[in-house]
Amino acid sequence: SVAQHAFALLLELTNQIGAHSADARAGGWARNPEYCYRLGRLTELAGLTLGIVGFGQIGQAAARIGQALGMRVLANRRDVSVPPPAGVEYADLDRIFAESDVVSLHCPLFPDTAGLINQETLARMKPSAFLINTSRGGLIVDQDLSDALNRTQIAGAALDVLSVEPPPADNPLLKAKNILITPHISWATGEARARLMGIAVDNLKAYLAGKPVNEVKV
Repeated sequence: SVAQHAFALLLELTNQIGAHSADARAGGWARNPEYCYRLGRLTELAGLTLGIVGFGQIGQAAARIGQALGMRVLANRRDVSVPPPAGVEYADLDRIFAESDVVSLHCPLFPDTAGLINQETLARMKPSAFLINTSRGGLIVDQDLSDALNRTQIAGAALDVLSVEPPPADNPLLKAKNILITPHISWATGEARARLMGIAVDNLKAYLAGKPVNEVKV
């Protein structure tokens, strides 16, 4: 569900479905009777490079979707001893930021990943690149991303998570250009919630049977 939402955000950035639908319903198409009336540039994903930061289960699911859409996939992960899936290439962060047309964050928030997206890393990205975050809001320095968007240093961003949730009114991202924000809903499909409940029930049954799983050793 999280990988699906990441691409829903990306496709809204590249195809602007919501904006076109709202404009057509408001009479914009009727006032501009063109065969192919567009509000702005539309972007095809096939042939573009998807850079995935964090290559666990969600990152791998995002890679499969990207490949299905014809994208080249670069992935950054801590443990590179496991060979990458076919068609995926491991890359360091410098290369991810420099080469990717889309950077999608799927890594946890640790001290060494906090503020990963900042003035320096944003400066390495292409002016045409998009940033997607469905992981943790603390991966991004809010003011730095807002500044980069307002200067059109990158083409756009789409976030399902923020550093503080709900965001205070003075969060600079709320007024940034070319940004989409959803309220931490990427995991919230009915199917995903049912799976989580099933896992919790199975874990409790295993514990009561004297066979606990996912033990944390202290």
